[in-house]
Amino acid sequence: MGFRSKSVSGIIAPVFLLLCSSCGGTTGEEVCDGALVSNLPPSSFRSSSQLSSSHAPGFAKLNRRDGAGGWSPLTSDRYQWLEVDLGERTRITAVATQGRYGSSDWLTSYLLMFSDTGHNWKQCRQEDSIGSFPGNSNADSVVQYKLQQPAIARFLRLVPLDWNPSGRIGLRLEAYGCPYTSDVVSLDGGGSGLVSRLSPGPRRASREVVTLKFKTQRNSGTLLHAEGEGGLGLSLELERGKLLLLLRRGSSSPRRLSSLGSLLDDQHWHAVALERGGAQLNLTVDDHTERIQIPGEFSRWDVRQLSVGAARGLESERGFHGCLENLRYNELNLIQLSRHGDHRAAVTGNVTFSCAESASVAVTFPGPRSFLSLPGSRASSSEEEEEEEEEGGVSVGFQFRTWNKAGLLLTFDLPGEGGVAWLYLSEAGLRLQIHKAGRTLLELSAGRTSSSALNDGQWHSVELTSRRGHVTIAVDEGEGGVAHGGHSVTAGSQLFFGGCPAEEDEAGPHCRNPFGLFQGCMRLLSVDNQPVDLIMVQQRLLGNYSQLQIDMCGIIDRCSPSRCEHGGRCSQSWTVFHCNCSESGYSGATCHSSVYERSCEAYKHNGNTSGHFHIDVDGSGPIRPQLVYCNMTEENTWMVIQHNNTDRTRVRASPGVDQHSVHFDYSTEEEQLLAAISQSEHCEQELSYRCRKSRLLNTPEGSPFSWWLGGPSPGRVQTYWGGAQPGSQQCVCGLQGDCVDPQHYCNCDADRLEWAEDSGLLTHRESLPVRSLVMGDVRRPESEAAYRVGPLRCHGDKNFWNAAFFDKETSYLHFPTFHGELSADVSFLFKTTAPSGVFLENLGIKDFIRIELSSSTRVVFSLDVGNGPLEVGVDSSVPLNDNRWHRVRAERNVKEASLRLDELPVAAREAPADGHLHLQLNSQLFIGGTASRQKGFRGCIRSLQLNGVTLDLEERARITPGVGPGCPGHCSSYGSLCQNRGRCVEAASGFHCDCSLSAHTGVFCHTELSASFESDTTVSYTFKEPYESSRNGSARPSSIYSDATPRGESVSLSFRTDRSPALLLHVSSDHRESLALLVNELDMLEVRYKLDSSREAEVLRSRVKSLADGRLHSVTVRRLSGSVSVQIDQSPREDFNLTTDREFNGIKSLVLGRVLGSDDVDPDLSRLASLGFTGCLSVVRFNSISPLKAALLHPHTSPVVISGPLVRSNCGSSASADPYAAENTRHLSDQSGSVGSGQPLVNAIRTDSALIGGVIAVVIFVVATGLAITGRFLYRRKETYRNQEVKAGVKQDDGPEFPFNHQTDSQSASTEHTKEYFI
Repeated sequence: MGFRSKSVSGIIAPVFLLLCSSCGGTTGEEVCDGALVSNLPPSSFRSSSQLSSSHAPGFAKLNRRDGAGGWSPLTSDRYQWLEVDLGERTRITAVATQGRYGSSDWLTSYLLMFSDTGHNWKQCRQEDSIGSFPGNSNADSVVQYKLQQPAIARFLRLVPLDWNPSGRIGLRLEAYGCPYTSDVVSLDGGGSGLVSRLSPGPRRASREVVTLKFKTQRNSGTLLHAEGEGGLGLSLELERGKLLLLLRRGSSSPRRLSSLGSLLDDQHWHAVALERGGAQLNLTVDDHTERIQIPGEFSRWDVRQLSVGAARGLESERGFHGCLENLRYNELNLIQLSRHGDHRAAVTGNVTFSCAESASVAVTFPGPRSFLSLPGSRASSSEEEEEEEEEGGVSVGFQFRTWNKAGLLLTFDLPGEGGVAWLYLSEAGLRLQIHKAGRTLLELSAGRTSSSALNDGQWHSVELTSRRGHVTIAVDEGEGGVAHGGHSVTAGSQLFFGGCPAEEDEAGPHCRNPFGLFQGCMRLLSVDNQPVDLIMVQQRLLGNYSQLQIDMCGIIDRCSPSRCEHGGRCSQSWTVFHCNCSESGYSGATCHSSVYERSCEAYKHNGNTSGHFHIDVDGSGPIRPQLVYCNMTEENTWMVIQHNNTDRTRVRASPGVDQHSVHFDYSTEEEQLLAAISQSEHCEQELSYRCRKSRLLNTPEGSPFSWWLGGPSPGRVQTYWGGAQPGSQQCVCGLQGDCVDPQHYCNCDADRLEWAEDSGLLTHRESLPVRSLVMGDVRRPESEAAYRVGPLRCHGDKNFWNAAFFDKETSYLHFPTFHGELSADVSFLFKTTAPSGVFLENLGIKDFIRIELSSSTRVVFSLDVGNGPLEVGVDSSVPLNDNRWHRVRAERNVKEASLRLDELPVAAREAPADGHLHLQLNSQLFIGGTASRQKGFRGCIRSLQLNGVTLDLEERARITPGVGPGCPGHCSSYGSLCQNRGRCVEAASGFHCDCSLSAHTGVFCHTELSASFESDTTVSYTFKEPYESSRNGSARPSSIYSDATPRGESVSLSFRTDRSPALLLHVSSDHRESLALLVNELDMLEVRYKLDSSREAEVLRSRVKSLADGRLHSVTVRRLSGSVSVQIDQSPREDFNLTTDREFNGIKSLVLGRVLGSDDVDPDLSRLASLGFTGCLSVVRFNSISPLKAALLHPHTSPVVISGPLVRSNCGSSASADPYAAENTRHLSDQSGSVGSGQPLVNAIRTDSALIGGVIAVVIFVVATGLAITGRFLYRRKETYRNQEVKAGVKQDDGPEFPFNHQTDSQSASTEHTKEYFI
């Protein structure tokens, strides 16, 4: 999860010590806190201005009362500064400030800058981000700030930012540190350098280290080249301001091993260390380290020659131009050796042992009101002016660097024309636009190509020239593009760079900027081929400016090192960076949080079914996601990881070959594989050996012929076989005592000519997975064998159900301090009946992190990393104290803090752009409570993960009073996953769906059961005694018939056929009563009821046509007393009235397909019944009975008789068991969250809604029953109709409802007491 430089901190400790010692001053153990300023003469102090001679900068010494008691400038604004010359380069470790004695003048914040030359200042930052330092609160107290990293500089400059609003700027200061000595050399880039030829001989050291510091103004050049035997070498080269580590082999193209650092051409010192140990390199640039694996040939590679600065013999031919300091190879100081003429370090070319630096002055435009104005042209004679007025002319040049794609670089008025010229950046290219009277006269473009852009942070030169009616813009001396235009351009009296003055500040020519401000740096400005002295500008002696930082370039590379994690791609502007997380598998502002679930178990509880899924076993941790197959067809959810050979493979005798070995490569990487095994509750792998005259384990000498390697790569030798115990040197038959030869422990060891087999499951996770298999008895001519190593299969997720129950507000769990300095994520599930409580809290001295339920509908994530408290909250529209599981995910990174609750939108708050970065905590981590034991949480917390690491709540809860391990009651949240009348059943860890009352099967009772019928296929289901006894006796029927209604029934099925007529279903009773569903010769559905054996059957005909069209159709028939409804597919429901409403008495059997025998069949149906049914039937249900399911899954234990061919198929795969299901069942497609999103389905159906629905259903049933009894009494003597079709009518919106809807979703069938935990 952390940056790569963090991950190798332990390894680079020797390098860090070498870097420190190479400075030549002190080591970390020596004291370096001496006062540096108090003894300096007044001439060592300079300032931007002074209020009077008694307020001069020389009086700005700590605790002194000389003069006016300190320094004060003439004007109190942010353009003032105080500078101290320490006389020589010095190590500075701390700075202290104090106000002006006896006054109300002091600073409250300031900038601190350092320089070696008094130019090209470098701003000192806290945590590489914070630019300002805290000042004073009065005039006398001293505030000291210790620098996080010591600064090496000769000059110190302090720039006031804020001061006492009741006074003015007033300052006394002191700096602390110690002397610094070094060896320096300057190279000119033209072949100059140092060469060290190392004598051959025994290997010099197990580890070799090169350390140095460098500074340069050029962005390219060879810094160092180490060459060994055979032309094998390593090079450090600057390329576009980055340091590249290249591997070279002779004359072949170099191979890049690493790229580190950025903006290294800023003319400031940068420290480099290259450490080699065997085939591993550690490259350090400033504070950032990267570990690199190099080819194995380097394990015995010795450096024969070390070349520094000179590029001779290398393909690049670019030498280093700049300064080097404290160049060391192991214990050799190469600069010192070369200075004294030692043969071990020779000088080549023009080398000087001092550091000559250019005096170019840069200016920074930080925005948003930054601008620089300069005079438009130099003073000239009247003749020259007349000539230029006739010809027109302008010449402006400068260099710039920026990260922004757009911004104004230069603008000026066109005298006498009333026009304006704009030179600006647009889409990272250079544009010139001449505008007059509302229209564009000329537009030129240059500088943007498909491979480069001008916002790359590099220095780019721009030249704008106009002479003799032509204007030209050139980028990078023409290499970046040149554009010409036929227009005369003459500059006005003022040139504006970077922006325009604010309207209230304008004086003189009008300046307009329609292109946005420029944020970046400029240098080497020239007007009419004359350089611009920016120091004069700073002193207000030339031009004008606002909000500029002169004599420094304040550009920062926010992508080096990249804050984007997990391979996210970093891009930036001047003020912020962005991470592109596409294709990384992670999300968030820094690509920190995984978009995948951690296990197949988690995907199952999102409502997913079997398939391939990416799982991320450590969430936001460093292990990458892996693609596995999740098998969810069983009660256990299996994760299946394949390897390169899971088939049974035959091994034949191989003369001359003593052993046959095979290696297995898995579809996931090593760390992914081991983490998945560790996280699972159970893992297994099949190991099978089929043999004929090929012995397996036991030999007369006692050593095995065959073995396998398992466990972490490359694996350990294992001499037991599948089904046996580790170390037993047995097969499963030896363990059970039933081998074919009792004298051996494996069947194959009997060494017989007949085929035998030893197979079983390997279940010891320490020995998994199987890495290799070695078979030894395969060299005899008659030997034959076949092996099979199955895929690795694991089920369960130890972390997913890990939970703790907190029964009091004062109870809590504590863990070690949470370390998430730059990135921190916390995820967990909770359920409670309490209205508020703290889930998690960790404190520091000032910093803290806390997640709490602040009210019954709001979760709050609050933290402080030193920028002041930051709070992110998410409000829910439904109560969260409903005793259901809710998921919380909180993340904090250097860009923002975010919070997500269930599937509600993410709430986020941005962090300050230049604020503190590191979250520094030091107390214990409290879970379920706080250090003060107030506002504790009452309820359950489950699956708590911090930065990808799961905290074992159950283990800690077992030894903590007031906290219990585990938390039952999952059906209230996950019960809606059980579909089609499946019933949710609680388990110790999780739940499962009981599909015994459903016509479907599968883990969620979602898999339809279909079968293909031939004309002679019969499925006959015989009803048992409870149906008959329930009519005349008082005994309670069995639960399987508990929802049967004597005065009605509900029948549903799906079918597919192209033949008619066809009998779909026939039900008969002991009293010659019957029910039949059929497709008639008109391809329409008929329902035939015969509820009175003395009368003929009543025929109900549907109006839906074309049911024998070979397509899948769903039918549901429901009867209550004399009212019948028929629903076919999505057609309107049809209602019918029977002339009799008698009970369906003594139901005897239900038949699908061909009806054998005619005794129970109405004479009108006997011929049709004998023809059978040809086609597909699916999800057949009669009240609570599922006859087709019984025939397909339990043919031997159910009261079902099958004759003829019955083949299970998926012919009804698009069927719905009940067209009415849409009225009251939530399907997966209706659940919040997308498939694979990794979110548990919570709050799908709420208990209170189910209760209200149940009450309404009971009321409707009572009313409907009363109306039916009344109607029967009023009309029982009316004339009835026999042998005629009953008139059918389409159901209207206000038609009667029927009580045979699906049961309330299964979670209500397994209710939980609402005060289950808080009694």
